Amino acid sequence: MVTIKCEPTSQSRPRAWFAAALVLWALPSLLHAKGVDVKDLRLWRAPDHTRLVLDLSGPAEHRLLELDNPRRLVVDVIDAKLLAKVDALELDKTPISGVRSGVREGDDLRLVLDLSEAVRPRSFALKASELADDRLVIDLYDLETEVAAPAVKKSARSSDRRDIVIAIDAGHGGEDPGASGPGRLREKQVVLEIAKELHSLFKADAGFAPTLIRSGDYYVSLKGRRDLARKRQADMFVSVHADAFRDKRARGASVYALSTRGATSTTASYLAQRENAADLLGGVSLGDKEDALAMTLADLSMTATLDSSLNVGASVLGEMNQFARLHKKQVEQAGFAVLKSPDVPSILVETGFISNPEEARKLASASYRKRMAKAIHSGIVQWFRAHPPPGSLLAHLRDAGETEYTIVGGDTLSGIAHRFNVNVNLLSQYNNLRNSKILVGQTLRIPAS
Repeated sequence: MVTIKCEPTSQSRPRAWFAAALVLWALPSLLHAKGVDVKDLRLWRAPDHTRLVLDLSGPAEHRLLELDNPRRLVVDVIDAKLLAKVDALELDKTPISGVRSGVREGDDLRLVLDLSEAVRPRSFALKASELADDRLVIDLYDLETEVAAPAVKKSARSSDRRDIVIAIDAGHGGEDPGASGPGRLREKQVVLEIAKELHSLFKADAGFAPTLIRSGDYYVSLKGRRDLARKRQADMFVSVHADAFRDKRARGASVYALSTRGATSTTASYLAQRENAADLLGGVSLGDKEDALAMTLADLSMTATLDSSLNVGASVLGEMNQFARLHKKQVEQAGFAVLKSPDVPSILVETGFISNPEEARKLASASYRKRMAKAIHSGIVQWFRAHPPPGSLLAHLRDAGETEYTIVGGDTLSGIAHRFNVNVNLLSQYNNLRNSKILVGQTLRIPAS
């Protein structure tokens, strides 16, 4: 509010009117100053949709309008100014063929998305938080969903010898980079590389069918990750992370399972809170929130699943302990939202603290990432070989008195014999090996010990 004080004289009246006129002249500019700036435009491609994010200097109203002939989507942002460059967006492999901008009705910003194919648009605003500024999210869903990521089914060579499905989840992604380390090292990149390596190891194993929850640089909601695992009929869900802590001295790999009663340590509680806040940064609409009653009922039905999760986690932890420093010697528990599948054993593996300079250097190394993936793989495989699901190929092999093992880099015949507690000469003869030579990718039959 502007207050003009005038002396009660006739000479002062022209000055007062002049001051008032000056304020009225400047009023539109003052009001526009309350508008928002579109500071940046970011585009992400996921298997089933394309996401456009507008980073804003404050909250703003918006409208969507779909038009045909030619096909396009119009986005009007009320009282907004565009500071970002639309021609900097990478439009390859998206349904957007071009982006244009302009001004509509005074100070409203208009973005026009030229579309090369029909999409189902959805938009929502995200309020500013400690993690990010205000944002406007526009999702363009493909009409044919899941084409790029087909569901993995529990099928094998015969109906009673199905594969064991392992859902591999690389944490974060897209506009959520996760934790950051020295040299612009990003958690989302590190864990995706480990997840892909883990996928390759399981794919080489007879009796296993791996599936990647996130196969590229895009974000999947915490609920969406669980839903994809269940849709693909997973027997096991493993989420791979490389988190950070307030103290850069914090170090060590960890394995976590879900807790419905509270965290087992301060660190577990802190990391769970960080991971559960990922949806705030990744961009999830209010319509995607959890149903409180459904989650309460799910918590009550998790006893058996939790028991399996803890046992698998202990097996993975034991393998990681062979070469990596551990943060804790036992599986920890906390309320990680991504692990809340009532019928799928689920673990979260922290491969190290990316905030620790020494561990960041290791995680930046391809050889170390492969070694970490091999440890996670070995721990899960060992548990399933000892506890194969009914009807699986591994259950059939166990009942038949033998099992199978696919050789990976670094394996030796003596090491394999020691792992399965069999005589090395017997193992060589059992597989008709010449001079006891083995090759990466070769599948060995393991006799009963």
